[in-house]
Amino acid sequence: MDRPLRLIPPDPLDRLARTLEALLVVASAPLSVEELAAAAGDDAGRVEDALRLVGERFAEERSGIVLEHVGGGWAFRAAREEAAACARLFERPAQRNLSQAALETLAIVAYLGPCSRPDIARIRGVAADSAVANLLERGLIAEAGRENAPGGAVRYRTTPLFERVFGLESLSELPRLDDVGADAAEIRDRLHAVAEKRSA
Repeated sequence: MDRPLRLIPPDPLDRLARTLEALLVVASAPLSVEELAAAAGDDAGRVEDALRLVGERFAEERSGIVLEHVGGGWAFRAAREEAAACARLFERPAQRNLSQAALETLAIVAYLGPCSRPDIARIRGVAADSAVANLLERGLIAEAGRENAPGGAVRYRTTPLFERVFGLESLSELPRLDDVGADAAEIRDRLHAVAEKRSA
């Protein structure tokens, strides 16, 4: 006589890992452990354990998508081997090459932000309108309030997308200004000068 099949109950941690996968797929920005715990209705310690499971499932050379800690949270990205195919499909503006003016402007906002267009123009020595508009369109910078003055200029900061595109967990991982290459020496010196004025 055949024995009835016994169903094995699902592992609760594995179930939580699947929930985290779903949350990370639908999220538009990296999610912190606390945000994941709140959305999953579970505690942070178990979320961290489940994230380890997710990381094992979605690892480089094992999956087309990879779990990574970036921008202060957790997110999926395309595996390196699949990045070219993804770029052809979406051709996202943030992934196209940035001009020298845009790179200089982005560096100023990253190191000194929030800062305004007049701040950027003083440091670069040229108008910043076009470069700022370009970076806003690409989603690499965003508005961050206004200066405390009548008719105060809009201030800008970098976005989580900036950190993801450049592979940073936070702005604290930016290279020190003294380590910036000789090609950017003039901008570096201007950044130093403005930073010293702000701290004075």
